[in-house]
Amino acid sequence: MKNRREFLIKSALGVAGLAASPSWLHGAPALIKSYNKPNSLVNGVQIGCITYSFRSLPDQSAEATLQYVKECGISAIELMGGPAESFAGMPENPVNMRELYGLRRKQRDAGELTSDEQKMLADMQSQMDSYSKEAAAWRASVGTAPFEKLRKMYNEAGVSIYAFKPSAFGINAPDSEIAYGMNAAKALGASHVTLEHPSNDKHTLRLGKMGEQYGMSVGYHGHEQETFTFWDSALAQSKKNGLNLDAGHYIAAGHTDLMALIKKQHKRILSMHTKDRQTPANGKGNLPWGEGDTPIPALLETMSKNKYKFPATIELEYQIPEGSDAIKEVQKCVEFCINSLS
Repeated sequence: MKNRREFLIKSALGVAGLAASPSWLHGAPALIKSYNKPNSLVNGVQIGCITYSFRSLPDQSAEATLQYVKECGISAIELMGGPAESFAGMPENPVNMRELYGLRRKQRDAGELTSDEQKMLADMQSQMDSYSKEAAAWRASVGTAPFEKLRKMYNEAGVSIYAFKPSAFGINAPDSEIAYGMNAAKALGASHVTLEHPSNDKHTLRLGKMGEQYGMSVGYHGHEQETFTFWDSALAQSKKNGLNLDAGHYIAAGHTDLMALIKKQHKRILSMHTKDRQTPANGKGNLPWGEGDTPIPALLETMSKNKYKFPATIELEYQIPEGSDAIKEVQKCVEFCINSLS
């Protein structure tokens, strides 16, 4: 298939920096603007990726993360705090965040943990509390120069950063830490920061007002608690508050009005996490793209047709098949997007 050939060759060019291309590519200048740089803008739709998708890979440095992104042919990302802050010199976190997120997810989805898991979660949370204080002190003194340096490194490789997700925006965070997160995001070139919706109107008001002060939009992410009106209070509080919509979780929550939500709120959607989940009737599974119930092709086609400006952010959450890895699976997701927009 031509689209597959284009994607694979474009990815190879991005990794190897090849100076030649097949003749059939010369008629597609938008795809080959620079042979050694990725370009995932497809028919007006920015296909992006949250770097959380590469969490299973051993090297989580900013340099390695950039290489993963390039290998996938992706030119714009939502950057997790870890790679950026480690690059900037942040003290190392003693907590295995993959284990912590896994326990929290199991507790959220299953409703309970075993006694050993409860103890493990409590111990990890205690370590996180101590580390959070150390991290806050570092954030208060780091400045923006390291983030500007990281932005330059990514931009020179053909990758822009449209969103930043550090753990700096919690309800108990002081204003100075929130300001740090927003200033760092601006230094990275991001248009918005993202966080889990706090389900607290006082806090979303606070974040929205600080967003106005620092010139930074705030995208609130949801899981299966998402509804058609989930973001309404935050949106009414500030023009800087917006949606970090998760289309897959919305489907898994059992809603059938996803397209209507996007049509209504497209001007306030800052970015959209894209994954293929099943409806409750089909088990709520998180599946390889094309096997679930999220109408990904229709979503992308609607974005292209209506010239919606928010990016479609690939979030790899389905189980990686044996013999594969996160890079290969994200590449499949990119290819799915390209084929959907052909």
